[in-house]
Amino acid sequence: MNTLQTAEELASLLNSQGWKVALAESCTGGLVSATLTELAGSSNWFERGYITYSNQAKTECLGVPSELIESYGAVSEPVAKAMAEGAQRYAKVKAAISITGIAGPSGGSIEKPVGTVCFGWAIQSQGTVTTTCKTKLFTGDRQAVRQQATLFALAELLALLKSTNPE
Repeated sequence: MNTLQTAEELASLLNSQGWKVALAESCTGGLVSATLTELAGSSNWFERGYITYSNQAKTECLGVPSELIESYGAVSEPVAKAMAEGAQRYAKVKAAISITGIAGPSGGSIEKPVGTVCFGWAIQSQGTVTTTCKTKLFTGDRQAVRQQATLFALAELLALLKSTNPE
């Protein structure tokens, strides 16, 4: 399934549940939000997107503790988890996605090469927020990494929502 088809299926599912989603994006710079809002009627299920590119923005806009960033780095599952939970909490939505990574062409290291992207999905169901995190290593140039991250983020949220028993 391509990105647009995945976005359409996710939109249908969110709409049918009466849910809204929020995004906390770093390396994708709003690409996921733009993909979702390309769809007509997105205001019914898309609440908002936070583009928190800098560490300061992650702390100020999403409540990510600066100590967490200092300890694990901005590109880490603990930070992705805090970003997703902050977006879910501040936007008061049932589902949130976070993305933080190294799209390149520079900025990578041996431990975290270019193409490393960490994701978080915070889903509120039956009064409890459950957060799932994953790290992927994508290949290709900057745009390819961003596009792959966008598709992965949407596809994983869709899979998680399908496996969740919503309120």
